Amino acid sequence: MTTRDAIDRRTILRAAGASLTLPFLPSLARKAFAAEAAPSVPKRMIAISFGYGITNETWFPDPKKTGADYELSVGLQPLERHKSRITIIQGLSNKFSNEGHWGSTFYLTGANRYAVPGQNFSNSVSADQVVAEEFGKQTRFTSLQLNSKDNYESGHGPGLSLAWNRQGKPIAGIDTPLAVFHKLFGDDEAPLEERQGVLAEQRSVLDAVLVEAKALDGKLSADDRRKLDEYFESIREIETRLAKDEAWMARPKPKAEVKQPAAEPNGIEETRLMHDLMIAALRTDSTRVITYRQPHWNLMKALDIDYHPHDVSHYMPGSRMEASQKRDLQMSKLLAEFIDKLAAVKELDGSSLLDNVSLSFGSNVRSVHSLDNCPTILAGGGAGVKHGRHVVLPAKQTPLCNLWLTLMQGLGIEVDAHGDSTGTLGELTG
Repeated sequence: MTTRDAIDRRTILRAAGASLTLPFLPSLARKAFAAEAAPSVPKRMIAISFGYGITNETWFPDPKKTGADYELSVGLQPLERHKSRITIIQGLSNKFSNEGHWGSTFYLTGANRYAVPGQNFSNSVSADQVVAEEFGKQTRFTSLQLNSKDNYESGHGPGLSLAWNRQGKPIAGIDTPLAVFHKLFGDDEAPLEERQGVLAEQRSVLDAVLVEAKALDGKLSADDRRKLDEYFESIREIETRLAKDEAWMARPKPKAEVKQPAAEPNGIEETRLMHDLMIAALRTDSTRVITYRQPHWNLMKALDIDYHPHDVSHYMPGSRMEASQKRDLQMSKLLAEFIDKLAAVKELDGSSLLDNVSLSFGSNVRSVHSLDNCPTILAGGGAGVKHGRHVVLPAKQTPLCNLWLTLMQGLGIEVDAHGDSTGTLGELTG
């Protein structure tokens, strides 16, 4: 066993029937790696979205001032200390978007909801899941989907999280920091043998269902066969998850690096807790791909804003516009704090977690019902973006999916197209 193997963060010590996962010990790691090649630090992806958009008049920087020679807008002032670490993009849109209240349904997919004849809604795979198919091979959780309980009131639109699978079906998310904490660090109370028994039973049921389904194949119409193919694909996904559960079942979860969250934090504290849990998940290498539909109404309640988010999104000069601006500032403050935390975490090779993460922050909705010029902020060095700039692209001509394609390729994912993409954004990496 090499020195690298001996200090792996998931190394398990076994003695007298007990098992213990070693904590991450940077000092030991640096000594061990001194005589070896530089350690390989994984790349990660985080996508954060909000529902009803922003205050158009005060969120975007002046479109006439691009590159490094620009000033942050009023709504983005809390990010001033990170100006050299972020990129603000204008001009991105999803040409198929036609619903002003769906801020995240097609945010990471760029899908045409009418793409399937006879259906008034369909979706396609989200960018995070394309990345997760590769990055998730090495981690306990292929990806992590985070939500808030107020998502249904916050303009996110249909879906169970930001994530959609290869069949365009929604992937469930986790609604509270407490639930995320228990998923990442909670002990499995049932004995290992009992959990393995449940898994075996699930496999048995799955096998029986497959036998019955395959027997029907020759008796079905073309339309029904298509539906059956979709069903088989979902079964294969379940098989993959069961196999992964089996592989990780006997390996203890890592020790929590954060305190157990309160059951019902307010919208500001809820967001901060989710940020801390995201960092903890990445530090323990529990996952490398995370999406977050952050709270909107709960955030506004914490700011003592009495309006419903929908009413604020339809602001006019006066108190509703002031409420919208107040919300924008708080979101920028929270994002700035998150970037602080990512930059403070040191990796094995001396870089920071921020250096190895591709972080995107935005919405499919600009403001009111406007779906062009999607508000977009990037941070982190994981995808090779050169930051410290304001990039303005041709309005209504540049697909939002060009951004996801650029980031995916920058993360090392071999993909030639995504959604309605027409190419990559050389402006971000050149």
